[in-house]
Amino acid sequence: MPPRYEVVIGLEVHAQLLTESKLFCSCSTRFGQQPNSNVCPVCLGLPGSLPVLNGQAVRLALRAALALGCTIHETSIFARKNYFYPDLPKGYQISQYEEPLATDGWLDIESESGTKRIRIHRIHMEEDAGKNVHGMGGDSLVDLNRAGTPLVEIVSEPDLRSSSDAAAYMRALRDVLLFLRANDGNLEEGSLRCDANVSIRPFGQAELGTRCELKNLNSFKFVQKAIDSEVARQTAIVDAGGRIIQQTRSFDPDTGTTHTLRSKEEAHDYRYFPEPDLPPLILPESLVTEERNHLLPLPAALRQSYVDSYGLSTQAAATLTQHPEFIAYFEAVRSSFDQPTKVANYILTEVMRGASVHGLSASFNVTPSQVAEILELVDSGVISGKQAKEVHLAIENSARMPREVVQERNMKVVSDAGSLEPLCSDVLAKSSAQVQQYRSGKKGVLGYLVGQVMKSSAGSADPKLVNEILVRLLEQN
Repeated sequence: MPPRYEVVIGLEVHAQLLTESKLFCSCSTRFGQQPNSNVCPVCLGLPGSLPVLNGQAVRLALRAALALGCTIHETSIFARKNYFYPDLPKGYQISQYEEPLATDGWLDIESESGTKRIRIHRIHMEEDAGKNVHGMGGDSLVDLNRAGTPLVEIVSEPDLRSSSDAAAYMRALRDVLLFLRANDGNLEEGSLRCDANVSIRPFGQAELGTRCELKNLNSFKFVQKAIDSEVARQTAIVDAGGRIIQQTRSFDPDTGTTHTLRSKEEAHDYRYFPEPDLPPLILPESLVTEERNHLLPLPAALRQSYVDSYGLSTQAAATLTQHPEFIAYFEAVRSSFDQPTKVANYILTEVMRGASVHGLSASFNVTPSQVAEILELVDSGVISGKQAKEVHLAIENSARMPREVVQERNMKVVSDAGSLEPLCSDVLAKSSAQVQQYRSGKKGVLGYLVGQVMKSSAGSADPKLVNEILVRLLEQN
């Protein structure tokens, strides 16, 4: 039975900008420090303290807005968003409201129905609040280290139609911000999180339903689960003849359900007014031009170029463009061994096993120059693919080069037909079932037979020559 209601979703994504210091003071933004150690009179909201705007945060926010195709506003205004909460020491949050940094952008996502363009309503800068820590010996404590951390809020139009669309949008946005080096993509550390506005309406109805906002979703899995739970809740209420009440809700991952936090506030509840201690933010055209000229190809464009220009599979291109350091590694190997398909396959099957990623950094247990040399040795016929694996293991986490290992272990490919034919004959003699299958038309078993010869030669046989010898022997009457 088809669903009776259309799901309508808009996301408000909060991304921490990768600056050394906070948005309006010089306190560190480093994660994981002692509670309340990265604070000062400005982020504590002490009387007489004055905010000073972080120029690098402006650049990063501008970079994100340009990459997302937004209209950049020459003048934007910071405003006070007034509300009381224990982790907001000033009693207001400095944000942007009526005159944001940028508007009218877009982001393409891959949905179940194909490529879909999601419109972006606005992008604005704001400071983060602190963090309430509950369950500390029965008490609730406040850590203000995050208070004042620079954020960019990216607000989509209600163009998403499923929880999977929402998760795809979050992933695509994370990829863009990561490649811009504007955000480290660490959802678990809170540097990328979102609020989801969810409503339902009968199919064919133009008017939007009453929405509920799901707060602080910090994983792709939770985004999907929270939205699915909320859609089920709203559907049950409407089917029972009830009415959806606009409210803010939280998601409990343990129970998989959403719960009421408070009735939904409207803009007037926050009593926005221009921040009197900050002048209007005026962006020089030269700065906008400079950041526009420095934009590099983003993940989606890179993926397509790898498929079109290098002939990589869609899956290989997608994996290589998951992180900027993967791209740098691939290009470094390719610059020394310019066979992109072989480079990509080797990185995906061998190098990625020893790769680790944290935020914008990534580490590998072999260097690009070591990989390039292994590929050259295989390509020139000095060693086989199986021997390459042995060499790879021998050089992991060391400065040794592959040629040293090959010489030290006296490795070489056996490419003498006279030496290989007895091995092939022996394998065929022990594999009567596979020989019969091959001769009855099941040619696929040849791969198994080649593998057996390679095994008996400890990987030193030339697989191409082994293949030729086996075919010749198998075709004999």
